[in-house]
Amino acid sequence: MEDIQRCKQFMYIWLSAGIKLKYITMVKIIVFLVLSIPIVFVSWRTLFFTKSHGFYRFFAWEGMLWLLVSNYRYWFTDPLSLHQVVAWILLVAALYLVIAGILRFLKHGKIDPAREAETLFGFEKTTELIDKGIYKYIRHPLYASLIFLTWAIFFKHPETVLFVVAVPSTILLYITSRYDEKECIAYFGDSYRDYMKRSKMFVPFVF
Repeated sequence: MEDIQRCKQFMYIWLSAGIKLKYITMVKIIVFLVLSIPIVFVSWRTLFFTKSHGFYRFFAWEGMLWLLVSNYRYWFTDPLSLHQVVAWILLVAALYLVIAGILRFLKHGKIDPAREAETLFGFEKTTELIDKGIYKYIRHPLYASLIFLTWAIFFKHPETVLFVVAVPSTILLYITSRYDEKECIAYFGDSYRDYMKRSKMFVPFVF
C-alpha cells in the first residue's frame, strides 16, 4: 500500500514538473515572438540583402533575445557567485563600449541622411571616417558591446542549451562586422583600409 502511495506521489510530482516546464516554455516562446516584432520592424529592409551587415545582425539580435527571455529571471539570483560576477563585469564593459562608441559616433561621424545606402539606419550614414577616441583602438565598439552583452546574459544562468545559442550569436556579430567593413571600404576606400591596419576589431591591442 505504501509503495502504491509513493508511486502516486512520484507521478504527481513528475506530471506537475512537466506541466510547469511546458508552461514556462510556452510563455518564453510567446514573449520571444512578441519582442521579435520590433526587431523585424527595424530590420526588414536588410532581410532580403544577404550581403548587408544588417542581415546577419538581425539573426544575432534574435539569438540575444532568446538568451534574455531565458535568463531574465536569474538577473539578480545568487549575486556573489562566480558566473554572476563574470556577467556583471561583461555588462559594465558592454555599457562602456556602447556609450563611448555612440558619443564618438555622433560627434565625429558627420551623419548625412542623404547618403545613398538603403540598408543603413539613418544614424549609420556617416560621411567621415571615425578613428578617434575608442575608435582609435577598435573598429566596432558597438558590435563589441553586443558580444559582451551576449555573454553577460548567458552567464546570468549558464546552460549548455544557451551556450549553443550564444556561440552562433557571437559568430553572427563577427560576420556582421566583416560585412560592415566591406561597406566602409566601398565608401571610404583606401583610408579605411589604412585604418584597419592600425586598429583591432573588438578588443584593443588583442583582436
